[in-house]
Amino acid sequence: MVRVRFAPSPTGYLHIGSARTALFNWIFARHSGGKFILRIEDTDRARSEERFLKEIIEDLEWLGLDWDEEPVYQSKRFDVYRKAAEGLVGQGRAYREGAAFIFKVEKGRVIEIDDMIHGKIAFNTDEIKDQVMIKSDGSPVYNFCCVIDDAYLGITHIIRGDDHVSNTPKQVLFYEALGLQMPQFGHMPLIMGMDGAKLSKRHGGVSVEEYKKEGFLPEALVNYLLLLGWSPGGDREIIPLAEAIKIFDINNMKGVQAKFDITKLKWMNGEYIMAKNNGELLPLLRNEIRKQGYEWDVKNEILLKVIGLYKMRIKTLSEFPLLVDYFFTDAYSVDEKGVEKHLRSPESKQILQEFAARIEKLNEFSHAAIEEACRSMAEEKKLKAGQIIHPTRVSISGKTAGAGLFEMMEVLGKSKVLDRMRKATS
Repeated sequence: MVRVRFAPSPTGYLHIGSARTALFNWIFARHSGGKFILRIEDTDRARSEERFLKEIIEDLEWLGLDWDEEPVYQSKRFDVYRKAAEGLVGQGRAYREGAAFIFKVEKGRVIEIDDMIHGKIAFNTDEIKDQVMIKSDGSPVYNFCCVIDDAYLGITHIIRGDDHVSNTPKQVLFYEALGLQMPQFGHMPLIMGMDGAKLSKRHGGVSVEEYKKEGFLPEALVNYLLLLGWSPGGDREIIPLAEAIKIFDINNMKGVQAKFDITKLKWMNGEYIMAKNNGELLPLLRNEIRKQGYEWDVKNEILLKVIGLYKMRIKTLSEFPLLVDYFFTDAYSVDEKGVEKHLRSPESKQILQEFAARIEKLNEFSHAAIEEACRSMAEEKKLKAGQIIHPTRVSISGKTAGAGLFEMMEVLGKSKVLDRMRKATS
């Protein structure tokens, strides 16, 4: 049975690259009917913090990546590592240097691995110095305790980033010295920025937490991360996780660097937002409104209508409140340039006054009836529809763009629309 693991260190937030590593291990396990194990690498007592661990756990759950057994904590296994190190010293394969335990690296050897992604990779032990196993403070070194724990957990495949390639031959030596079963290794190219540089904040957020706060959907982020190193085939880009599990093949993973494109991620997030029904988006967007500090008295009935007007116009959930503030408060944001352009001239005010007079007479304040009134006025007065639409939009919303004007007006209601139009002409 396939057994893979994700082993985060609780010394910081979950990096987007680490999330991708977790995802590929998880999907490989789910596709093969195997197990996905969580191991907490908390050997750095000074830097490991409970708050980071809590955040990492929450982020994995948010992404939908569940694990199959109770997490293993390395901080609770120091005696296991020490015993293994003492055994190697007893065999003459390691030595003590003060309180530290150091492994003797045999020189003149070539270590070759058949990487699942890159193919054959060779290493010469002449380039590897003797390896510390246990530091003088009693804490284990990564390459040593990692091997012991992977064997203890029965890990069959190790899928990780290219930054670990240099660790692999050192770990191979430990597997051999300890007489442990060797897993298969697969190293994924790292995520880079669009400019080819190491991913940093100037390319977008670097932690999952930042994307959560910005209003990305977990299914969109997971979909995008999947495409950074794997393809479902053809030109497909939107692929639900359940379907990806069925068709995933680790042999189709790419050995070239993946470039993180925040613009494409936003497009994909917008596609996922648009595909959700209004009811699914209701609690998410209500939470976003609250999170941004708006204290609007928002009724579900109205909010659902507003969501219907705007879900195809937003790329992230965080964009929503500022775009729709005029539905829920009179203290909404105003585009001053738009006001200057569309509302300052006497001609615009005259047009607005007349349009207000016409829609006031409507028995049915529906978007169809409002549009008919607009088109009729334009035809009668020899005006372009935009000469009516632009001043009206700015007067009732403070904005120069948004949802369809007539649909906006219907949701706002006749009284509020007329009140704002008349205030704009006074």
